[in-house]
Amino acid sequence: MKAKLLVIAVFALLLAAAASVSAQQRIVFKRGAKQTVVSGNLRGYRDRKVYVIRVRRGQTLSTEQVGRMNSNHYVTVSIKAPNGEYVGDSDASCNNRKEISPTRAGDYRIEVVECMKADRWRGRFSLKVRVD
Repeated sequence: MKAKLLVIAVFALLLAAAASVSAQQRIVFKRGAKQTVVSGNLRGYRDRKVYVIRVRRGQTLSTEQVGRMNSNHYVTVSIKAPNGEYVGDSDASCNNRKEISPTRAGDYRIEVVECMKADRWRGRFSLKVRVD
């Protein structure tokens, strides 16, 4: 009985880990490009979209919400450095722009959520990601 419970627990843990990895989308630029636009859908305040991008040491990573800025579809962008620390300025706005310079080498995690300071919305957003 204990063995069955252990197998079920391990299986559930592996399934949860696989789901969190698949929820991330890796950003890869076309050859020679310095920027791209990624899009996603958010279904409310508790929803999030996660992107991962690999950068070299000493570069500048910037993000900016683009698209229908005259609508109320504002997002908040958070960026985690390869060491797991949140980086970038946070001001009183929705924080839909970030610039990290200089970068460390490794994978940066870009998390996009609905801005909690704006009206609730559901739908599509677009984010420009640039590395110089």
